[in-house]
Amino acid sequence: MSTDHPFGTPYTGEHLSQIAFPLGGIGAGMICVEGTGALSNVSLRHRPEVFNEPLIFAALSIRGEQPVARVLEGPVPMRKIFGMPGNGNGSQSKYGLPRFTDASFTGRFPFATVALADAAMPVSVELTAWSPFIPGDADNSSLPVALLEYRLRNTSAHAIAAVFSFHAENFLKAGEGARGVRAVEHGFVLWQQGTAEAPWHAGALMATVDDTAAVDCRWFRGKWFDSLTVLWQQIATGATPTHAAVSEVYPSPGGSLYVPFTLAAGEERLLNVRLCWYVPVSEIHAGESGENACCAGGCACTPQEQPAKRTHRPWYAGRFAVIDALDAYLAAEAGDLRARTALFRDTFFDSTLPAEVLDAASANLSILKSPTVLRQADGRLWCYEGCGDNFGCCHGSCTHVWNYAQAIAHLFPALERSLRDTEFTECQDERGHQVFRSDLPIRPLHDHSFYAAADGQLGGIMKIYRDWRISGATEWLRTLWPRVRQGLLYCIDTWDPAREGWLVEPHHNTYDIEFWGPDGMCTSIYLGALLAATQIAEQLGENPEPFATLAALARQRLESDLYNGEYFNQQVRWQGLRAGDPTAISAKTFGGEYSPEAEELLQQEGPKYQYGNGCLSDGILGVWLADVCGLGTILAPEKVASHLRAVYQYNMRHDLSAHANPQRPGYALGHDGGLLLCSWPHGGALTLPFPYSDEVWTGIEYQVASHLMSMGYLAEGLDIVRTARTRYDGRVRNPFNEYECGHWYARALSSYALLGACSGARYDAVEQVLYLSPHVPGDFRAFLSTAGGYGTVGVRDGQPFLEVKSGEIPLQRIVQG
Repeated sequence: MSTDHPFGTPYTGEHLSQIAFPLGGIGAGMICVEGTGALSNVSLRHRPEVFNEPLIFAALSIRGEQPVARVLEGPVPMRKIFGMPGNGNGSQSKYGLPRFTDASFTGRFPFATVALADAAMPVSVELTAWSPFIPGDADNSSLPVALLEYRLRNTSAHAIAAVFSFHAENFLKAGEGARGVRAVEHGFVLWQQGTAEAPWHAGALMATVDDTAAVDCRWFRGKWFDSLTVLWQQIATGATPTHAAVSEVYPSPGGSLYVPFTLAAGEERLLNVRLCWYVPVSEIHAGESGENACCAGGCACTPQEQPAKRTHRPWYAGRFAVIDALDAYLAAEAGDLRARTALFRDTFFDSTLPAEVLDAASANLSILKSPTVLRQADGRLWCYEGCGDNFGCCHGSCTHVWNYAQAIAHLFPALERSLRDTEFTECQDERGHQVFRSDLPIRPLHDHSFYAAADGQLGGIMKIYRDWRISGATEWLRTLWPRVRQGLLYCIDTWDPAREGWLVEPHHNTYDIEFWGPDGMCTSIYLGALLAATQIAEQLGENPEPFATLAALARQRLESDLYNGEYFNQQVRWQGLRAGDPTAISAKTFGGEYSPEAEELLQQEGPKYQYGNGCLSDGILGVWLADVCGLGTILAPEKVASHLRAVYQYNMRHDLSAHANPQRPGYALGHDGGLLLCSWPHGGALTLPFPYSDEVWTGIEYQVASHLMSMGYLAEGLDIVRTARTRYDGRVRNPFNEYECGHWYARALSSYALLGACSGARYDAVEQVLYLSPHVPGDFRAFLSTAGGYGTVGVRDGQPFLEVKSGEIPLQRIVQG
């Protein structure tokens, strides 16, 4: 599929429409910079606020006999003018202010650059927006900050006098607590106090500039459009008003800072604006303490029932007592943080891997800066699956969704291990039953009445192995192993009680239903978990034989009984199982109730929501997981390759206009291309196949693409990646927000596996060995991140090499092939 926006090049014109690039820290809230330079999606209160675009902007005024001023943004995207929430009463008033006529956007995560030009302005503007992102340094990568660098260049033949200004209404205002604007050196603070009934209303945002600035803490107070009317009059004339804070009884609507300066012909000036925010208390909780979403989403709890320990407290609130301490730290460290963040960017993009691979892998790292991810005061990660418009979507670091995500494990291994700690401690009972959604705040779970997730719990065992090999943390492994072993025994007893080598009993999975009877997808994960347990037991001096014997049976079942000669499928079973009548036990799952019509289908086709002889894109997910976890190819390579070729042949569509999708078509429809989750190329399509079967998910597209590449099918894998990223080219969808069940959906972090799939590079910290089996031809360079450091790996003049750019990567040897 072709696109008029080549990968890795600036976005312009209609491709700017949907761009919103997250800025902020891991689990710290976000502000997005749009393709035009506007700031939006302001989500500082530990939940997404996707349509929150308060009055916050920078401006430039050119003084003289005929002064001219512009907001430092490009044209307002047409989508915002009509059809957005609230547009029926007219668009936001900021949209009516003069702005630059031309804009372009370049994203090289975690930096975004917006270039602005206007024939009426003698100054060109380049805005570079970023926030710290340093592999291995989770704390500095979790700061609630956004840094805006405005580079102003005089393009005229004459000297000019100008005023740069930055403005923000107090968008933190909430409830009945006192609020206001106060001055700090070269900037201002928007603040809001909490109350005893609503302590989570407390919050602050500080905006400062690295230059002498006039600070205005008193906007004109009035009704209608009074404040912005007077503010723009001041901007348009090049004024630099200074006012101290005013009474809290009648607080200022917002604050401004002004920096007057002159530029000779051709001269440049760089102005750095630091934004940091501080919301130390939240109302967010999930799980047994209330509903499965935040309080704003419908919890029955009263404020009196929610002491602070019952709600989420962000990591940064445990590090900094007040916003002033945060800003002081940022001011002192900004130079070093920028250099270290730029080093990561430059190392990541110092690569000869295909442009679409770098595009997909880097763009989806934005998920880590979105409200999908939270980080507790104790430093542990806790995540949603994605973001609704105003609430976290699908709580609890859901194990079967986060199975796909590969980025954190390599970039921030300690944070990833905290997810394993939660899964195998707080979420697992003495039987080994694991709740696949953890509570927030993280605490031991008592309700184990719902099904465990087979793919999530078994996948977690493979990820224990992966995280050990990445980190070399053998003592951590030793500590968790008794619970991991018990968890695996629970899986065997629950889904393979006769120890036949496959999951026969109904098993819950990522499609939000139960598969009845053995299937390639979950049984392949079972095989991978058994093999991981075998190797861990050997390492720790235990008898691996029970797991090894069962693994051999599982491989035989997959290769003989679940392989139809072309791809792996499912044997649907519901009779003679320990589980009993499907109509009696499925009511507690999503859509599990059986109507009379569904009961009739049960007798004809079996339980609802299976895939049978379908060609499932996820059909050997466990084989891919084993590969990315360092376990190697766990099934016959020729059968794995055959399955992947079938998935590409039958499920890849370059035009979906003739494809019927009665489910959720927004991810890919019409003339979009995409990889279907499932198809039935040889007939046997079920009346009610598993939900989502007709959909297209980028997380699975990248999983299949990387698996194809690792098996030598580079062209097919790249085709899938190109097709997916073409849908996210800025016109209809945001290139930095791949969605599924919510914005910034975690499954899309499978895209990080594309790097290893191309380079064939895997570092084992236990052995201190770099394994290198390239799947791109000839010499190449690629990014590699380990627990100790990161750098560039590749082949030069036919010889392997590793260049360490940050930290240390102890290396005993490089093993090729």
